Order: sequence, then structure tokens, then C-alpha cells
Amino acid sequence: MELAGIGAVLFDMDGTLVDSDAAVERAWERWAVEYAVDPAAALAIAHGSPAYRTIRRLLPALDDSAVAAAAARQLSLQYDDLSDVVATPGAHELLDTLARLGVPWAVVTSADARLAEVRLGAADIVAPVLVTVEDVRVGKPDPEGYLRAAALLDVPVARCLVVEDAEVGLRAGRAAGAMTAALKGLDGDLRLADLAQLARHLESTPTAP
Repeated sequence: MELAGIGAVLFDMDGTLVDSDAAVERAWERWAVEYAVDPAAALAIAHGSPAYRTIRRLLPALDDSAVAAAAARQLSLQYDDLSDVVATPGAHELLDTLARLGVPWAVVTSADARLAEVRLGAADIVAPVLVTVEDVRVGKPDPEGYLRAAALLDVPVARCLVVEDAEVGLRAGRAAGAMTAALKGLDGDLRLADLAQLARHLESTPTAP
């Protein structure tokens, strides 16, 4: 993959910049018990997707208002569960590298603004541009969030690198027309063991202005 043409980096949040996997799983497990859903079934499809999309798949008989209420409940279980939420390995190193190289970046998340802000805060990360599920009509795997972030950064999406740890997010990045970097053994244009690896790649391949 040619990194020299990258004009911006667009990050997913949970599992990518922020290690919140345990908190996410605890919330879905509690929610599943409340809604009489198999917790394993919820966890199998929840990662990376907006809560409302996951709930529609789990409980297709619910009407729109019931889905909205169920999604709000699911998010409410996550707001204060921050005890083990930290930055992922290499996250701060990569963000420092982007700052030195003058490469803009954004966060595109399936969380709402409140959850994104508290989780990023717990990880000591301040996003210069943040696109949440509240800013788009359709969440991942739809490309709208990544297209919006590229537009806010004023960088053509074809020159953006989407960094994701979930297939649903990688699908969104590809659909947007961006390059992709994948964590957790997933397939992207670039496969990463951690974010420090991307920092090293960028340091050794200066990006285009």
C-alpha cells in the first residue's frame, strides 16, 4: 500500500483508538438479559455497528420507537462504565506522529456524542473532528460517516486512510472510497498489529502535503 498519498487519517473509536472492548461487552450482556436476548448472539454482531442497527437484527418485531428506546437503554449502560477504558497500544504514539507530520485526523464512531466524549476523555484523547452516530442518517456499514469526516477535514476521501478493527467499519471505509488499515487480523489495504506499526510506516514514508 502506498502511504505517501495519505492526506488524512479517519479512526474508528472503540477497539481502534480506545480499548473499551470489555465495557462494550458488559453493556451488551446486561442489555441482553433485560431484553431476553441471548448475550452471545448480541455480542456476535454488535461490535462496530450502531446500537439501533444491532437491535433491529436481534429484535425485528420492535417498532421504530421501541428500537430507539432499546438503543438508548443500551447506550445508557455504557456512559459511566469507564474503569478499564484506556487508549489502545500505540494510539498516542500514532497521534503524536500525525501531529509531527501535519496530517489531520478525525474520529468516526457508532457511539453517540456523550459516550464518545467520555471514552475519548478516559483515554486522554481529544479528537479535532468527531463524527458520531448522531451526525449521520445511516450508520456503518454505510459510508456516510467517513464521507462526512473527509469533507470536514477538506481532504478528498480517496486520500484518506480509514483505520478500523471491525468488518462493518472496513466495509464503510471501502464504500466511501478510502484506503483502509485493519486491526485484529482483519483484511484491509494494510494489516496492522497495532497503531504503533502505522506510526512507524508513516514516519518512514513521508506523506504528501
